[in-house]
Amino acid sequence: MRALEDLVNVEVPAWPALQGALDRAASELDVQPGGDGASLLQLQVSAGSALGAMVLHCGGLVLDGGWLRIFGGRSSSPRPALPSLAAVNGFPTAVDPTWRPQDALVVGHDVLGGVFALNTHDPAAAGRPGVPGQMTYFAPDSLEWEAMDMGYGTWLTWTLTNRLAHFYEGLRWPGWQQETVNLTAAEGITVYPFLWSKEAQDDLAATTRAPAPMAELHTMNQDFCQQMELPAPGFLGAV
Repeated sequence: MRALEDLVNVEVPAWPALQGALDRAASELDVQPGGDGASLLQLQVSAGSALGAMVLHCGGLVLDGGWLRIFGGRSSSPRPALPSLAAVNGFPTAVDPTWRPQDALVVGHDVLGGVFALNTHDPAAAGRPGVPGQMTYFAPDSLEWEAMDMGYGTWLTWTLTNRLAHFYEGLRWPGWQQETVNLTAAEGITVYPFLWSKEAQDDLAATTRAPAPMAELHTMNQDFCQQMELPAPGFLGAV
């Protein structure tokens, strides 16, 4: 394993460039203070990478009033804090060089139960599309993992642009901001009829929605996959 000082002391740290992208974010953004050297050591990524910079210098990002939550190091925010990347993925309490993420590294949750995850060394063995190091998204309107044509760093800056709003076209209803803003980091929104149903896809504004624990949304989607004989989504992150 590389030592922590070797991971932190790099010639070109990624955090200054990332800070610039955060300052130019196209949507409402809450950058939570924090950071976690132990998680950097466990991941064995350097501060020269976007993932390393997020873990070392940031407690996470909350975009669009809570619609999307991106996990980082341990948050020290006085506001309700995001869980850390370590907590979401079940990092060992002490650094363990033999530990690997379960299925993939979960890096973000959206309010509908969607999950963004980073493929590890063998996505096919975990039943995931794409190649190692590629971002994937578990879509609650299709109940399937979708490969994204980008790695973590490109994805992170992508979330800060207007392309995020385009990505969620068809999944946002009039007044979604008011229904999202007061949720905690452990809550999402249930939609009925369910997002994958023809009724919801034909008229999302006519659905009934309510706050619900994020863990409940994930369990519900895993159950739907089983009932509909779709591939099991696997690990969706702990919250």
